[in-house]
Amino acid sequence: MADSLVIVESPAKAKTIGKYLGSKFIVKASMGHVRDLPKSQIGVEIENEFNPKYITIRGKGSVLKELKDASKKVKKVYLAADPDREGEAIAWHLAHALELDDTENCRVVFNEITKQAVKDAFKTPRKINMDLVNAQQARRILDRLVGYKISPLLWKKVKKGLSAGRVQSVAVKIILDRENEINAFVPEEYWSITAKLAKGSSVFEAKFHQLEGQKKELSKEEDVQEVLKAIKGATFKVAEVKEKERQRHPSPPFTTSSLQQEAARKLNFRAAKTMSVAQQLYEGVELGKEGTVGLITYMRTDSTRIAASAQEEAKGYIGEKFGGDFVPETPREYSKKAANAQDAHEAIRPTSVLRDPESVKAFMSRDQFRLYKLIWERFVASQMASAVLDTLSVDIAAGTAVFRASGSKVRFPGFMKVYVEGNDDGTTEEEKFLPELTPGDKLKKEDIEPKQHFTQPPPRYTEARLVRTMEELGIGRPSTYAPTLETIQKRGYVAIEDKKFVPTELGELVIEQMEQFFPEILDAEFTAHMEEDLDHVEEGSEDWVKVLKEFYESFEKRLEVAEEEMKEIEIEDEVSDEICDKCGRPMVYKLGRFGKFLACSGFPDCRNTKPIVKDIGVTCPKCKEGHVVERRSKKGRIFYGCDRYPECGFVSWDRPSSVPCPKCGSWMVEKRNKQGARLQCTSCDHTQEIEENDEDTV
Repeated sequence: MADSLVIVESPAKAKTIGKYLGSKFIVKASMGHVRDLPKSQIGVEIENEFNPKYITIRGKGSVLKELKDASKKVKKVYLAADPDREGEAIAWHLAHALELDDTENCRVVFNEITKQAVKDAFKTPRKINMDLVNAQQARRILDRLVGYKISPLLWKKVKKGLSAGRVQSVAVKIILDRENEINAFVPEEYWSITAKLAKGSSVFEAKFHQLEGQKKELSKEEDVQEVLKAIKGATFKVAEVKEKERQRHPSPPFTTSSLQQEAARKLNFRAAKTMSVAQQLYEGVELGKEGTVGLITYMRTDSTRIAASAQEEAKGYIGEKFGGDFVPETPREYSKKAANAQDAHEAIRPTSVLRDPESVKAFMSRDQFRLYKLIWERFVASQMASAVLDTLSVDIAAGTAVFRASGSKVRFPGFMKVYVEGNDDGTTEEEKFLPELTPGDKLKKEDIEPKQHFTQPPPRYTEARLVRTMEELGIGRPSTYAPTLETIQKRGYVAIEDKKFVPTELGELVIEQMEQFFPEILDAEFTAHMEEDLDHVEEGSEDWVKVLKEFYESFEKRLEVAEEEMKEIEIEDEVSDEICDKCGRPMVYKLGRFGKFLACSGFPDCRNTKPIVKDIGVTCPKCKEGHVVERRSKKGRIFYGCDRYPECGFVSWDRPSSVPCPKCGSWMVEKRNKQGARLQCTSCDHTQEIEENDEDTV
């Protein structure tokens, strides 16, 4: 008969741990938090040292009853929630709800769910860490104060349904500031001159570098003409050849932030999906005869530290698989990326490097396999020798001008044999081969191509870019990135277009009011400072109530001013040319979560609404009668459909083109990525580049 009860958050985790612990342990799941602040009120006694009034979360009564009944039948209860602030808080709430003595050694933590790690953890249970609990409480109360104090103001003064959040508001402002930068951007002209040169049968390119011994900017066509005049009739001759050896070092193992960024780049995963799949890998996957095994270490971390045992295992694997040259002379150590990085957990790595992705592929879903492969390859590469590249830089004289060509080739691949980190531009570093060149060699001029360019505005934020920016600014922590991105979309403050964030009118309206009356909430430095204070609470060097008092002192004054001075904003309905097809009254433009929509002016008698659609000038490829219009889904994502819906059910996520496929005559759609845009046939394999003057370009 069992004499111990172990409580974890999820059934998957319970199943994995239960197999390791044996029959003397009952393992049950709390299904996440069991207590929280009430939704119907602020739930914080501000005048009484910010005392929180916790209640049982709706629907968790039966879970708690089951856990209480089980706890009375055993001698010992262990609380084994995740090893972070949130997990510590869940353990503390469970201790209170089950009336356990929280001064006892009842808390068990492990960074990976493997048989050895779990058994070792149960040999050394500890008391609940109140510093961690208080850091979580302080964050929860801070967010509650901001949300429940500012939101009613926005409801009253601006529009019902609006709300404000502490970290979320900063994220929306970052997106809005970038949009304003893009709108204010003035393109600047610049030129390039490329010479296509040949030595024997080898043709290569060289770029204009300098004129008369000086670096020369090509900012207008006159500058280009000056260079072309200088090289007219000139012989292209190799002036100097520089050969260098360059080392390229591997990227460190994943943190939460870098995993979310790389999964977005390479797997096209949203941040929330990355964390959901990583949770599955952490909690355990059924591996046939081996049973259920946790495949990766804990996935909420901003540390790049690796356990010595994991390094030793990786060293042995790399040496055996690739040879001794691929093992670095000394084990690699990666420093923390930022001053505010926490080092409580290891980096994200496979629990055993010996479980290579292919050997476990049959037991995983497609998403699990792809993410595990990414984590495994990144970790193995991080423990490998640096790559060695031979680089070549060649200066080529032509009259008084100098052109430069560069090339590189990999002499020793090192870590690149396994994995190379992606980048936000989607470009990859490829080998560039140059023919054998020596000073004095004369080259044949094949072509000279002057090209006009214009500087581009800064790009909109993708999820990966926004996560990286938040991390660099010190806003949020590993556990908050994904929920923050989800929240700002759910509230309708931002929408996604071409996988990039765009602020909505609603988002602009909220930020405008927040900037005027609560500038600190939107200040990235202020928010980062609050995160540091919470870290100090976690470390035990700062009192959580003191942190809340310091925040609320100035916040309360801001609230009083806003109550008095925030003007009620009358969002007047703009009358459209559309007539309601239900009652005949004119329809008006309304501001909703994802921008404007049409609603009957006879509301509430008539509740008819219509989306605002944009005709893209393409005949419907399905019915050949209607026109394709741009619409928005309930989640704010743009799609394309026939304006004769529901008579015609044509729909496409990709923008249809008016250009028919020259190969089979079917309709084509636009496909866009970081390399550019192309048209792709929906029936055959034909693709073609989109011309710059094409009417269908967006």
